[in-house]
Amino acid sequence: MLNLPPYTFKLRENGNQTEIFDSFRKKYIVLTPEEWVRQNFLQFLVQERSFPAALIAVEIGLKYNRLNKRADILVYNKQGKPYLLVECKAPMVKISQDTFDQVARYNMAFGVKYLVVTNGINHFCCLMDYENSTYQYIENIPIFEW
Repeated sequence: MLNLPPYTFKLRENGNQTEIFDSFRKKYIVLTPEEWVRQNFLQFLVQERSFPAALIAVEIGLKYNRLNKRADILVYNKQGKPYLLVECKAPMVKISQDTFDQVARYNMAFGVKYLVVTNGINHFCCLMDYENSTYQYIENIPIFEW
């Protein structure tokens, strides 16, 4: 059980795998525990936090130390600049310092205002302060600024 409102998804069986339709990538994706969190959190951002779906990218590629990596969710602001970066983990994965380190490394490519880490049960959000090289945990995921 996730700590998010319930949402409706299109599911299908493909061989011995269940797949979920990702409306952002416009295709069916194998339904892993992490994908379940990602799809629910995407709906949370759109339905509860008013982020326009058109400004959300899923599994966006980036390079880190010459390695190809993928950020789970990247949200852009109205000006098209990276605004909020989300790292999703499966519900059974405990959020640790390693998780925050991972999303912080990914953020070097984006420079977002907000960093979010979630396993669908616990959600942590940091407001970045680049001028002072610090960050502050905030209680709630921000609502999109129109």
